[in-house]
Amino acid sequence: MKKNDCVFDAAYQASYEYLKELNERDIMPTDAAIASLKSLHIPMPDDGQNDVDVINELHEIGSPNTVASTGGRYFGFVVGGALPVTMAAHWLSTVWDQNAGTWILSPIAGELEDVAGKWMLDLLDLPRDAVFGFVTGATMATFSSIAAARSALLKRKGFDVKKSGLFNAPKIRIIMSEEIHPTNIAAFGYAGFGLDQIEYVPVDEEGRIIVDEMPELDDLSIVILQAGNINSGSFDDFDAVTRIANDAGAWVHVDGAFGLWARASAEKKHLTHGIEKADSWSVDGHKWLNLPQDSAIYFCRDGDAVNDVFGVTATYLMRDQNRQGNNYTPELSRRARGVEFWAALKSLGAKGVAEIVDRSCYHAVTFTIGLKEMGFTVMNDVVLNQVVFAVDDQEKTKAILEHVQNSGVVWLGPTTWKDKYAMRISVSSAATTDIDVRKSLKVFERAYQKVMNGNE
Repeated sequence: MKKNDCVFDAAYQASYEYLKELNERDIMPTDAAIASLKSLHIPMPDDGQNDVDVINELHEIGSPNTVASTGGRYFGFVVGGALPVTMAAHWLSTVWDQNAGTWILSPIAGELEDVAGKWMLDLLDLPRDAVFGFVTGATMATFSSIAAARSALLKRKGFDVKKSGLFNAPKIRIIMSEEIHPTNIAAFGYAGFGLDQIEYVPVDEEGRIIVDEMPELDDLSIVILQAGNINSGSFDDFDAVTRIANDAGAWVHVDGAFGLWARASAEKKHLTHGIEKADSWSVDGHKWLNLPQDSAIYFCRDGDAVNDVFGVTATYLMRDQNRQGNNYTPELSRRARGVEFWAALKSLGAKGVAEIVDRSCYHAVTFTIGLKEMGFTVMNDVVLNQVVFAVDDQEKTKAILEHVQNSGVVWLGPTTWKDKYAMRISVSSAATTDIDVRKSLKVFERAYQKVMNGNE
């Protein structure tokens, strides 16, 4: 292994240049940049290259081929940006190179997870005795919750799934809305459930589950609710559904990938009324908390069920009284995700997190007003950070979106809402400012005038 003290200086300089130019460059890579990717496809070299040269080449080819989703005018997916403090914490934790699987492997990783998880329970006002696990994203957070639900429900029926597997297990029912995010379906598949086990419930005009249309629940039912419909941003009726589920002995999991952060806002918390009565919850840190990617957390009331699924014992693991992180996740070896959670929460405080949520929602309202004034139809009730809009002609909507995407100034993607092709704005980056919103609206207006006036 070659040692080169200058390699960290090179990485810092490249990072500094990248961030400095982020808001001035095109959102998506240029054709020339994409063409340069071909230069990467060479035979594996026999001799290694100087470390600084490797970093410089990575910057030269890689930086222009990134999507500027960390900037202030990327609204294509609910991915958030990355706060400077979380980038810096990520750099430091990478240098530490800690395995957060067990406390003895990294006392600092173990303690930061313990602290950050408890802070998150306070911030989101969830049951303080819930256990938590730090995972890659909301999909794995939901999977982890479902695995715990599966174990708990079957154990209540006298069936030990850890011992006997799912073969010959009592049949578990899965209830979710017709507007469910597809990652939830994938998570159930990972947990060994099939599509034929899913019972879909109709939704209203905003994508909220219709409580009166739900099937009768029993004590082998898992119900998935949404805190933030991916299109409309709407919230299911948690209070009504959890009341029914609790009476039946059913398990309720809340997919709160981005919407659970509304609990941090005094202005938006009412949207989540009753959510604390669920059994488990999942939320992405790389969305509204604006952490680097690969950061999520789930919470679960039933710690015994979680330990039953994920608990690992071996002499070499050297357990003690400290919290053992891998007993709460599908992974034994994993990176120290709690570092960035702790850094963001310590830097922002509860008020700072609320401010990011409130500011994003304010920007969504500003977009809504501006788009309506131009002549667009806003198709959803903008209760959070999602704005779905279109014009009456589908082909013209597509043409407008193409102009916007090709502008380089702002980027958003398509969706289908109420059986109609539309565009969707997702405001979740802490970097987005009023200036970014105004610049974006000007791009939308130019595209609208060009297409609607026939000046293609």
